[in-house]
Amino acid sequence: MMRTLAAQLNTYLSRSKWPNAQSRNFSVFNRSRDELSIEEEAERKIGWLLKFFFAGTATFVAYQFFPYMGDNLVQQSITLLQVKDPFFKRTGASRLARFAVDDERRKKILELGGAQELVNMLENAKEDNTRIAALKALVALSHSDEAVGALHHAGAISIIKSTPDSLEESEINNYKSGLLKRFQDLRYGS
Repeated sequence: MMRTLAAQLNTYLSRSKWPNAQSRNFSVFNRSRDELSIEEEAERKIGWLLKFFFAGTATFVAYQFFPYMGDNLVQQSITLLQVKDPFFKRTGASRLARFAVDDERRKKILELGGAQELVNMLENAKEDNTRIAALKALVALSHSDEAVGALHHAGAISIIKSTPDSLEESEINNYKSGLLKRFQDLRYGS
């Protein structure tokens, strides 16, 4: 765009009424191909430099936050279940539900006392959103037979049964029935 405007201005000035006005050749038009290729290569190198800078920054940031992953994240999430504020309880339960994707991780949650804390959270929940978060985390844990046994020993069956149904939130009813069926399938008293 700028090159086109410069060419038009150059043409205008060279044809103008002013005989003393000399035609100026703009540096863009006088550059040789070598100069342009050097400039393009410099732009490419700067682009790569910026990419490496970004990658290095991202790596540094990831390295700084790495300790918050894994076991520390599970422990922090279980600690959040013990806080009085329902928002923090839901956050902890949501993290545990996302973390409990395989038997090894579910076992880690059990070792750190997460099953008992989730059962306590469900028992003391005063609103549907908190109940849903607790039930969802319990469902995620219940995919492991060992976790179902731990939930049974934590008294989950009676607490799940005593959790009030909700007309507005069908999720509560679905989670409750799924959990109770899972206990029944593994022959725990229901």
